[in-house]
Amino acid sequence: MPDAPASPGWTPPFGTSQRIRNRSIWAVAFFAAAVPPALVGMGVASARGEEIAVGMPIALGLWAIGALAALAAAVPTLRHWDGLPLQIRLLGALPMLTVSLFLTAALIGVLLA
Repeated sequence: MPDAPASPGWTPPFGTSQRIRNRSIWAVAFFAAAVPPALVGMGVASARGEEIAVGMPIALGLWAIGALAALAAAVPTLRHWDGLPLQIRLLGALPMLTVSLFLTAALIGVLLA
């Protein structure tokens, strides 16, 4: 029985790889930008009154934008999976996998606490 070809007889639309790369890079950038405000927000979490963390809403907003960018990279990656090179597949899927891993770990942590 012959092995299946590495790629199908078609290629993804022109520019798909570039869009996946750009969206993945933006997702990682927003996730990284959410870390400092989250650290500041956790540092002032014990404050009362008007000093209550401004950093946490900023971090949550940046994280949400990063999650949307990760989703925007994952959808075309999964849609054109067979026609994409391995590097683009990994680049498109890893930001969303990272988000789901951290959400799963957070949910397990909350449930066990």
